[in-house]
Amino acid sequence: MTTLEATAPTAASIGHDRLARLMKRGTDFLGSEVAIMAGAMSWVSERNLVSAMSNAGGFGVIACGAMSPELLDAEIAGTEALTAKPFGVNLITMHPQLSELIDVCARHKVGHVVLAGGLPPTGSIERIKASGAKLMCFAPALALAKKLIRSGVDAIVVEGMEAGGHIGPVSTSVLAQEILPVIAADIPVFVAGGIGRGEAMAGYLEMGAAGVQLGTRFVCATECIAHPNFKKAFIRASARDAIASVQIDPRLPVIPVRALKNAAGELFTAKQREVAQLLDDGRVEMMEAQLQIEHYWAGALRRAVIDGDVEHGSVMAGQSVGMVTKEEPLADILAQLVDEGAHALERRSGGES
Repeated sequence: MTTLEATAPTAASIGHDRLARLMKRGTDFLGSEVAIMAGAMSWVSERNLVSAMSNAGGFGVIACGAMSPELLDAEIAGTEALTAKPFGVNLITMHPQLSELIDVCARHKVGHVVLAGGLPPTGSIERIKASGAKLMCFAPALALAKKLIRSGVDAIVVEGMEAGGHIGPVSTSVLAQEILPVIAADIPVFVAGGIGRGEAMAGYLEMGAAGVQLGTRFVCATECIAHPNFKKAFIRASARDAIASVQIDPRLPVIPVRALKNAAGELFTAKQREVAQLLDDGRVEMMEAQLQIEHYWAGALRRAVIDGDVEHGSVMAGQSVGMVTKEEPLADILAQLVDEGAHALERRSGGES
């Protein structure tokens, strides 16, 4: 029994049938029962959450983040021990060992690789596809989406600034309107950023999306290993609390990060000043400066997610955090999203197929 069937009434509703049809391209691509991906979140998207997502009928994605090839190898093996369903691996393009990480995914015959953090380095697309994996890439603009399609990627993720973690400057609704009408007929497109309910998911599917990606909504799943303090911060927060970091020196290639407002934001400002001073003194090159900033975020996120220091650690969260109201099993969250989407489609159709 699939997730869609499990949540449908005995006589399958018009809404559930229509949702299944709209998701078919995405489910065929992912190999999942519903075209809902759990976005990769460092320290959060590990074997327990990823396997729970895939076992519930969605599509889990391991967040490699700053992992070494050895750690990623162990994480993939651990996930394979918990689920026989498809799942993906998210790799950061600026990782200094990207080539070795691609090899790890190939050895495990990972079916889907997601590249994030900028244009893929030369040769990486070809190597991933040669392994038999389907390749997904983030596209924060239509021009980049077209370039990635020409390069041979198999699917695009369009993520707006409402998302948690590293973000771009444009909202999800605007990106979807710019990109879906132009490329959705040619390649599967998954929409992400600020999606917290099934009604919004249904809207993007009607616009031509093959599926959606959510991250913030799944943080308070009971299967998620995040510290109880981290989950409590999500449950207490409203959309206004998820704010973007500020760049204080235009020389520093700082990608804004959306997180819950706390002392960590002030600490990040101080870190930027410190790195800028090192640049002024000629003690670091620009690449090293950028890596120092990225390492700061990795450490700050671990403090919050694993150690539970939600005041001095980075509590990365999207603006949909206000829709996270309790801790509950992941399967229940997924079923609720499906029901909300199906009911919205039924209302919009006026009860007609």
